[in-house]
Amino acid sequence: MARKPKAPPVTTPKRVVKAVEQGPTREERRAEKKLQRRYAGRLGWGGPFGGRVPVEDTGTVYTGPSTQAGTVYPFLLGSGLPPRGVPVGRDVLTGELVCIDPAGWVGRLTTNPGVWVMSQPGAGKSALVKRVCLVYAAYGHMVCVPGDVKGEYSTLVRELGGSVVSIGDGIGRLNPLDSGPLKGRVQTLPTERQAALLDVLNGRRLETLVALLSTKHGLGRSPNEIERSALDTAVQVASAAQESGSDPIVADVVQALRAAPEALRRKLAADGERYQDLTRSVIAGLDNLIGGPLKGLFDGPTTTPLDINAPAVSVDISALRARGNDVVSAGMIATWAYTYSAIDSARSIGLMDRSLVLPMDEMWRALRSGPGLVDAMDGISRLNRTTNDVTVYVTHSLLDVEALPTETDRAKARGLMDRCDTWVIGASSEEELRRVTGKRSLTEQEVMMISSWSSATSTGLDIAPTVDGGGNLPLEEGARHPGRGKYLIKIGTRPGIAAALDLTATEQRLYQTDPARRRITRGGVT
Repeated sequence: MARKPKAPPVTTPKRVVKAVEQGPTREERRAEKKLQRRYAGRLGWGGPFGGRVPVEDTGTVYTGPSTQAGTVYPFLLGSGLPPRGVPVGRDVLTGELVCIDPAGWVGRLTTNPGVWVMSQPGAGKSALVKRVCLVYAAYGHMVCVPGDVKGEYSTLVRELGGSVVSIGDGIGRLNPLDSGPLKGRVQTLPTERQAALLDVLNGRRLETLVALLSTKHGLGRSPNEIERSALDTAVQVASAAQESGSDPIVADVVQALRAAPEALRRKLAADGERYQDLTRSVIAGLDNLIGGPLKGLFDGPTTTPLDINAPAVSVDISALRARGNDVVSAGMIATWAYTYSAIDSARSIGLMDRSLVLPMDEMWRALRSGPGLVDAMDGISRLNRTTNDVTVYVTHSLLDVEALPTETDRAKARGLMDRCDTWVIGASSEEELRRVTGKRSLTEQEVMMISSWSSATSTGLDIAPTVDGGGNLPLEEGARHPGRGKYLIKIGTRPGIAAALDLTATEQRLYQTDPARRRITRGGVT
């Protein structure tokens, strides 16, 4: 019987055998032990006083509102915001970068891009709003200031390469019936499209006149239904009488009412003295808009048209402040209607598709202007989700809303606050914060922090750097608000995040809104 051949012996390469025999080096073992001493295992360190546990505790998960869960774990902080959008500053508690992005948060953190900003005067509201404008302009948004009462946005808009339209004595006038970018373009459209756009345009002209007539320099009240009907027809008659590419002015509407054309008399079902009785008040109100204290403002064609292709636009009405608050109110209504109507018209015919940043500064003036601006703000806030326009309402107190004359207007103004998912609250008194709590829930710690910003405990000087940025010789000084540049950002019902804003040298130059301060020289203050 043949014998089976033996299998050849298995041999291991010498280098493998050598590696197995050697094992880890002494240095490697020392490094491993050092690492073990630095980090405990899953159950802790062994040995005396090591704290090793035989069983791993899975822990207990508690869910609930912060007011209740805080008793279990009192060290609660709001979660950080996404690091996108406009950098505000560092979190005052964690040092984390805080950004605000109303346009980017829609559909994720918020339901609309509206922002409500409020604090005491001098706490830096305008600085934050201008930074939002500056950064969003870089993102492609169009900065639009429809009525700059103090002229504080003109420098920023010009630096962005934008257009500033000035209204005032000898500076420029505004035609409330101006068609804006539609001028000369309506006739190039198909007949059906022309009729539709003209109806929309005349409707806007009517609403602008109604808003202006509601001011003290107009009728002092809103026109009744008969007067509105007469105005509607008079605007159409005045528009139809213009040459191709021209716009009617207020005087043309007055002339149409006084001429009593057949269309007007038939619509009012009145003639002779009856017709004069029905139209006398509205004619007098329109005469007031183009004469008296408002003379030179709305009594002719627009001096400088709005450039909708510019990266930023502003209508500066600071020259009207010398004429009194009533004139400023009328100017705000006219410029608001003109600016937003021009942009809306451009969008309707495809001339513009950019989103806007609308800073509503000096909102207390706007709210006290009358129902015209309240209605405009209400309409914008209902549509900004569709257009992704970032609307920033800036005010000092919630009491500004209560300054409106009728409950209907006050309800509309409250609706503006309710439609702003993002609130930025600066230095405010405890009394004011109690009013805020009715709209946005604030914890006791948040109230204490915000109210501490408003306390007059700081006597430091607000010293600006030198022009060259060296900081060797301060140029200006003044009493610094203890809460300047500090804001609590509230999104819905989430815990607030407090951030501190630091301005660059360029921003300090662009954002200056305080009155002229005293200059410091090497020899003292002058």
